[in-house]
Amino acid sequence: MSLPDFARIPRERLPELLAAMPKAELHIHIEGSLEPELIFALAQRNGVALAYPDVQALRDAYAFTNLQSFLDIYYAGASVLIEEQDFYDMAWAYLRKAAEENVRRTELFFDPQTHTARGVAMATVINGLHRACEDAREKLGVDAALILCFLRHLSEDAAFETLEQALPLRDKFIGVGLDSSELGHPPEKFVRVFARCRQLGFRLVAHAGEEGPAAYVWSALDALHVERIDHGVQSIHDADLMRRLAQEGIPLTVCPLSNLKLRVFEDLRQHNLGQLLEAGLVATINSDDPAYFGGYLNQNFIETFDATGLGARQAWQLATNSFTGSFADAQAKRRWCDEVNATFARFAA
Repeated sequence: MSLPDFARIPRERLPELLAAMPKAELHIHIEGSLEPELIFALAQRNGVALAYPDVQALRDAYAFTNLQSFLDIYYAGASVLIEEQDFYDMAWAYLRKAAEENVRRTELFFDPQTHTARGVAMATVINGLHRACEDAREKLGVDAALILCFLRHLSEDAAFETLEQALPLRDKFIGVGLDSSELGHPPEKFVRVFARCRQLGFRLVAHAGEEGPAAYVWSALDALHVERIDHGVQSIHDADLMRRLAQEGIPLTVCPLSNLKLRVFEDLRQHNLGQLLEAGLVATINSDDPAYFGGYLNQNFIETFDATGLGARQAWQLATNSFTGSFADAQAKRRWCDEVNATFARFAA
């Protein structure tokens, strides 16, 4: 199929197009989709006392200055998740939103250590999330998969322990990742556990180059052998790395509103997403922790395009990249990319 005629799509229709186009979300922390209203509902259901008197007080506390100040409140919010149904309800709320935003594929990160450290069983976490993913496929038309993330501020031994606890449920998640506090916790810290996961056939991703330097992206690729870089915006400071990412087609799961909220960029107009695309990188747009960072996937697209002046051609590239960068099977990727092309052709007609 030939490319749509992007010049025929008027700029004023861009927000409508961004919302309508099929897309995949590859960088979403499911615990980060937990809205204050659901936090309070689950706290009430489970008899958990919160440090905030009401929903608005909790929302007002979402004033982060950096990654760590966000993580502190993020972990506090997760304390209301206790029963399998809680994990289901959290995932289902996000998946319904994803369906409304024309997300066809989503690969959800989850942090089991956040929960097992509180005495929640691994099976409770994974079974609740997996059940929501199965229902999303059947009832919403959203193809959802799970990626288990290790918390990088904890030890590699703790990651190994988490992996062993999860292996009896290995058919319910497709890959492993690395998240939480980046600075001071380089990828090299997790070489052995990622090697083990590779042997087991899991897909591999890691957060790198968000607050950490471009050197962490090199390490994620060479020490952990990841297939995808989560964030990666600091790669722009290393020309050799940029060339490598482009040549090898390594996807970057970029999260613009998260970058803004956590002061990776002081102003969305400064965001380097356009430069990453121009350099031929397989960059994608994602929401990261949408309940905390001010926007789900479509909001990330609309605000970023408004601030940076990106146009229909970049929208098409980002939508296509999101599917090609996913871990879905080749046939599904082709089907979704055809759907993207058809949507753009409709807007260009």
